[in-house]
Amino acid sequence: MSKNYLAINNLSGGYEASQVLFDLSFAIPRTGVTAIVGRNGAGKSTLLQTIMGFIKPSAGSISFEGKEITNASTYARTRLGVGYVPQDRPVFSDLSVRENLLIGASRLPKNERTDLAPVLDIFPKLADRLDQKAGTMSGGERKMVGIARALIGQPTLLVMDEPTEGVWHGVVDEIQERLIAYGKNNAILIVEQNLDFTIGIASQILLLERGVISQRVAATNKSELEMLRKRLTV
Repeated sequence: MSKNYLAINNLSGGYEASQVLFDLSFAIPRTGVTAIVGRNGAGKSTLLQTIMGFIKPSAGSISFEGKEITNASTYARTRLGVGYVPQDRPVFSDLSVRENLLIGASRLPKNERTDLAPVLDIFPKLADRLDQKAGTMSGGERKMVGIARALIGQPTLLVMDEPTEGVWHGVVDEIQERLIAYGKNNAILIVEQNLDFTIGIASQILLLERGVISQRVAATNKSELEMLRKRLTV
């Protein structure tokens, strides 16, 4: 069995008229949080969309638990156990919170799909909002619903794009706490601009610059974290 849940090897890609990613290689361990940071336009969201199968790479490979999934559909990846929370529109606005969560449960056995208790234990505030339309909630609450919808499918790898963007500080703390707990037994890959949040949650941090990983930092290395902070703020 592979020691990594996700392995990216010599990955290149982007859009028809523009290459965005250049020969990327890194691995996501079976547990813990890996964070990708970088300035706007560095290719972070493009990388996640390529990992999820929304964008086809021009070169390289993507493997999940030792199985190559480079050409697999997004649906096939989610069925294998990869959950995804996009940066924009993390919920179906016209559907209730309950309906959003039930959509996320579609990969589970039929007799388990209506059991919302596991994610309501993670985000108990949602229990009183199950019949509310997701589009009427605050930005932070919608992010919670989006994360809960991904988690209810019991993914072994959770991929998240900017989970704290536009979210009130109190909700950010709650999201951080829940993800730290989830990462103890599962793998999480996040793209995040909030460096303090990232340092508080990640075991490894990758700096993406112009489509290339230019620095790899262990979250316990204070001197390298300070260098990383300076590179992102200069």
